[in-house]
Amino acid sequence: KMTIMVSLSPAMLYLLATATRTVTSFRTMRTNHPSIVLLAGIASTSAWAPASGHYNSRRSAAAGCGVASSASASSTISRGNALHGSRGGSASATSLRAASSSAATTTMPPLSSGLHDEHHLPLARDAMRFIDDSPDPFHAVRSASDALEDVGFVEWNEDDDDQLAPGGKYYFTRNRSTLVAFAIGSNYAPGSGFKIIGSHTDSPNLKVKPYSKRTTAKGGGSSGAIQLAVECYGGGLWHTWFDRDLGVSGRVFVRDDESGRIRQELVKIDRAVLRIPNLAIHLQTATEREAFKINKEDHMAPIIATAVKDSLGAKGNEGNNKGYDDDEWTKNQEPLLVQLIASELRVDEKHIVDFELNLFDVQRGTLGGVRSEFVHSARLDNLASCFLSLRGLIDHVENGGVEKDSDISMIAMFDHEEVGSSSATGAGSPIIGEAVRRIGHALQADGPMLHDRAVRRSLVLSVDQAHAVHPNYASKHEKGHGPKMNGGMVIKRNANQRYATTGISGLIVRELARRAGLPPVQEFVVRNDCGCGSTIGPIISASTGMRAIDMGCPQLSMHSIRETMGVKDLTHGLALFRAFFSDFSEVDGSIEE
Repeated sequence: KMTIMVSLSPAMLYLLATATRTVTSFRTMRTNHPSIVLLAGIASTSAWAPASGHYNSRRSAAAGCGVASSASASSTISRGNALHGSRGGSASATSLRAASSSAATTTMPPLSSGLHDEHHLPLARDAMRFIDDSPDPFHAVRSASDALEDVGFVEWNEDDDDQLAPGGKYYFTRNRSTLVAFAIGSNYAPGSGFKIIGSHTDSPNLKVKPYSKRTTAKGGGSSGAIQLAVECYGGGLWHTWFDRDLGVSGRVFVRDDESGRIRQELVKIDRAVLRIPNLAIHLQTATEREAFKINKEDHMAPIIATAVKDSLGAKGNEGNNKGYDDDEWTKNQEPLLVQLIASELRVDEKHIVDFELNLFDVQRGTLGGVRSEFVHSARLDNLASCFLSLRGLIDHVENGGVEKDSDISMIAMFDHEEVGSSSATGAGSPIIGEAVRRIGHALQADGPMLHDRAVRRSLVLSVDQAHAVHPNYASKHEKGHGPKMNGGMVIKRNANQRYATTGISGLIVRELARRAGLPPVQEFVVRNDCGCGSTIGPIISASTGMRAIDMGCPQLSMHSIRETMGVKDLTHGLALFRAFFSDFSEVDGSIEE
């Protein structure tokens, strides 16, 4: 037996007891001093484990704390897991229980603060699986397309106007990195409005340059290391990319020998094949130690291998890099990268004629905090919004919303938001405007009056993650408008129109939340002495004439390689999107024009 005198909070005692996994008999006894607690226990080899639920329950230190491990995820989101798992709030409890062992054990009591509501966790795990499966826009669109097809959506042949009909469910893509999906209400009438949720599939990352070969010196030069040439995409917190285990993913173009046709393949190398190492503190000057400063061209090239090939029995970086006609593109690719991709896709190296690749952190999303209140993951900005909008549309369809609807429910996931949206697949393109017109034409609602009526009856939710108050930098936020994680969705406003929110669109969303029984929607504005970012909301509103609102889930560490948000906010977001698809017309009609 052992007796330990400690001065800890109840939450820390709970964490200590569950994390050590060595307690069979546990009790606390308070002394006369309120901060002193006696903790008594008997050492044992039994392990605390979470109850069977909607996640992998393999024993680990994380599992012992009730934290789910997303160790396995398929490359395709199929019916029954990430998007069709548990819906809404009904889920079996994941309370802690003692694992079976020869010694009798006592189940640890859950924390009683009420901050950890376990019915939120299945949705959070589903979101993490979707994000883990989507390291780039191409994979995100494929995952979404597969999920939509699983519930009856069909790809729209845009050359066939007769394909569309009331009650139908359709989707189309652009460049395989942007997706639009919509369900036409069974009671559709010409001039009915569009309920649109817009998000984006891209996140700041490192992209492989068109010529990937960076190391040209024989033997890797003085370092003996082989590196890749990469380019910074978007406004990332680039210091967070150092000392991370990095994989490679994206789109590869492969030529078929027999037909001569070029097909597109997606590749996801989900292991630590690349790394950007920090400079040891011993080699830094006093000035360099004061602040982390880098030259993005010189200091962010990842290492893929060493030039010493004999000891590993590999081809090194002198492999068979002979493409068709030994062209310039092939000669300037890093042979080790081409070999790696060819091996992963099981094709001949010479058949790879081009690729669009980016790097990603191979660490999977995880639940965090002593009560599993947080999601820690890459690309929450903005794949969390993509997941919620997709799930919201699927739920609307599966819950019979289309049969009762007279409007068109739509989601749009755009590429290139992080670099301004001005591209053929960004929100600045004609994609949404053309879709609205072409859908109206196919449904015999393409007259100018009917089109204008549909636009006036429509609303776009521009959904992008919002800035939660950072506890260490609270002064960066406007004092009266500080969103909190797990506090509900956030409406973004800016008097200078950096956000598209108006009094009417903000009121509509607040009314939807009130009717759905959700927490009051939080508000965000920037300080007057701080610049304000922007999103796809003003871009879509200006190009289509539709009303719009900018909103999102609050999070920390935006644009870091690992970001943090609250698990409850995923539940809040999904509930609000369901309410939007089901109740928007009624709420909109209740407000005086």
